[in-house]
Amino acid sequence: MAANIKGPAIFLAQFAGDAAPFNSWDSICQWAGSLGYKGVQIPTWDGRLFDLEKAAGSKTYCDEVKGIAGRHGLAITELSTHLQGQLVATHPAYDEAFDGFAPAAVHGKPRERQKWAVQQMLNAAQASRHLGLGASVTFSGALAWPFLYPFPQRPAGLIEEAFAELAKRWKPILDAYDEVGVDVCYELHPSEDLFDGATFELFLDRLKQHRRCNINYDPSHFLLQQLDYLQFIDIYHERIKAFHVKDAEFNPTGRQGVYSGYAPWIERAGRFRSLGDGQVDFSGIFSKLAQYNYSSWAVLEWECCLKHPEDGAREGAPFIESHLIRVTEKAFDDFVGAGVDRKQIRRMLGLR
Repeated sequence: MAANIKGPAIFLAQFAGDAAPFNSWDSICQWAGSLGYKGVQIPTWDGRLFDLEKAAGSKTYCDEVKGIAGRHGLAITELSTHLQGQLVATHPAYDEAFDGFAPAAVHGKPRERQKWAVQQMLNAAQASRHLGLGASVTFSGALAWPFLYPFPQRPAGLIEEAFAELAKRWKPILDAYDEVGVDVCYELHPSEDLFDGATFELFLDRLKQHRRCNINYDPSHFLLQQLDYLQFIDIYHERIKAFHVKDAEFNPTGRQGVYSGYAPWIERAGRFRSLGDGQVDFSGIFSKLAQYNYSSWAVLEWECCLKHPEDGAREGAPFIESHLIRVTEKAFDDFVGAGVDRKQIRRMLGLR
């Protein structure tokens, strides 16, 4: 049966703040609904909008959260645990930088921080169940990332060991999500050990093709890697269970390319852009996803080094709306079709 993509929806992480209307769940939902969005993706680390621990333990609280969104014409699309997922696996080189993703009580304590992150992921599984959600979006974290482009060469077995450990850490989490019927959708992203199709396969193989190990598809990261993001859908569509609609551009020069020479975002060859301002072929993407019966949400993730976020959000809803495809339930040439007659078919084939 034909499936339709749901949307438009918006990821609230880049908009939450201390000033109205971005400082409470009710007011940010009112804002999103007024722009034409039909769904919101929740950053679970932001206490101004959502109490993850409370949501894990109370369906009543989750019903209240859903009710507030519903009053503004919104559904909850997924819970995001990007920051907590990052801390499930962290290379020591990044310990201090990533402490900011966790409470002060576990700063400087990598083992305690990792334990906290795992519990956060488990809380999000229960909260997703209470909210009636089928998917959650996250990062994988990284153990091997510092060795991405090595000199001197990597010792034999380093990548294999890193991915074995990554899978070992995620397996109990994925099992917990399986128990509540929720997919874990990894955003394939540079700085994560899962950053493209090949690394996703390394991980999936070590998890013995775990059915809850899935993908949050974000073409912006693939364009900046110069990966064929349309063919990616052909290959991995069965694992794509969430979708971040984010634009980007890649303009290499004689001075810089993919790595951009440590330049700030505004000076990089590869930059994230507001929807419609970059180079991503969204018509191709929405067509591919419709072809493969993707039926979940199209969620704006706004990140741009030039445009104001409120302008990006305002433009994003109609942009996504204009790309949604109502999938046809009949073939375009049905009007010239004839009824099925097996005898006629055999005659046409020269069979008796």
